[in-house]
Amino acid sequence: MLETLGRTVYTPDHEAFRETVRSFLHKEAVPHIQRWDDQGIVDKDIWPKAGELGMLCPTVPTEYGGLGLDFGYNAIIDEEVAYAGTPLGFSLQSDIVVNYLVSYGSEEQKRHWLPKLVSGEVVTAIAMTEPGTGSDLQSIRTTAKKDGNHYVINGSKTYITNGQNADLVLVCCKTDTEVQPAWKGVSIILVEATREGFKRGRNLDKIGQDAADTSELFFEDVRVPMTNCLGEEGKGFIYLMSELPQERLSIAISSHASAQRAFDDTVAFVKDRKAFGKPVFDFQNTRFTLADLKSKLQVGWAHLDWALARHLKRQLTPEEGAAAKLFHTELQWEVMDKCLQLHGGAGYMNEYPIARAWRGARVSRIYGGTNEIMKELIGRTL
Repeated sequence: MLETLGRTVYTPDHEAFRETVRSFLHKEAVPHIQRWDDQGIVDKDIWPKAGELGMLCPTVPTEYGGLGLDFGYNAIIDEEVAYAGTPLGFSLQSDIVVNYLVSYGSEEQKRHWLPKLVSGEVVTAIAMTEPGTGSDLQSIRTTAKKDGNHYVINGSKTYITNGQNADLVLVCCKTDTEVQPAWKGVSIILVEATREGFKRGRNLDKIGQDAADTSELFFEDVRVPMTNCLGEEGKGFIYLMSELPQERLSIAISSHASAQRAFDDTVAFVKDRKAFGKPVFDFQNTRFTLADLKSKLQVGWAHLDWALARHLKRQLTPEEGAAAKLFHTELQWEVMDKCLQLHGGAGYMNEYPIARAWRGARVSRIYGGTNEIMKELIGRTL
């Protein structure tokens, strides 16, 4: 169980909600982890079950079917999902996608879609990355050309989280390919998965996170009404940049919680595992390695409470969000790698949780903007 004594950012109401989340994960998710890994996708029926308990998009205002809570509730879900080692894609919907609809959606879009996101009736994805275009969103090639009162979308996307299960995709595309600078031509278009010409490609074969449906998506003359444009045409890049601090904080939280789980499991393992007639824990190298990791994890939780408090006051800056993502994903990898080493040969066996956690952690320094990009963003403010 994730230890939360000494945390400074949460209220008793937050912690009561945490118990609901833990109970749900223990019953509905943890028993299915291996099966989901084997089949390469999470059962879609878990989404409405989570929705019934308020575990999806808790910050959505009450007038649109949400609970109107603060981001601290999202953070608790992120922590517990990551600590439990469950491959649920809730954070994409609750921490990222829903904010675009709440902040920039038309009244019609919000009333139509938000209640369905909250209930789990609709699963969402956001399609930014393209083959050959990673962090450089200004260079995307997917286009949305006007034809009467419709857009006609052509292009492809890759590495899209929730891609196989998604009912609604927020597609980043160029509505103007001539304007300079290029970012002024980027818009976000809502595309329902039922639209003719929309196709799902492969559920991609990844190093880790086997149960996360990460997919290719294809758009071949997909016609959507112009009312499906999210916010103003040509403002998509600005919208994307404005929501990144929360996205990166979310990644930082999940990364740190998964690192804590790896550490806790490793402490238990080395106290049980014997070498040269005594527990591995009794060797000074083991204790010193774990002591070093514990101190860093302790400091990391304090930093996350600070960042969360800043974000709840709407004061977290883009560079602070980038720094959180950079620090906590780098620490996650250090913890995972050292903990796997302390498992010895067992750490290389997929039957041990540390192996799954180690593989799954590698992508944290890549998605949400690579850590090299995080350094560039931070460096620009010096």
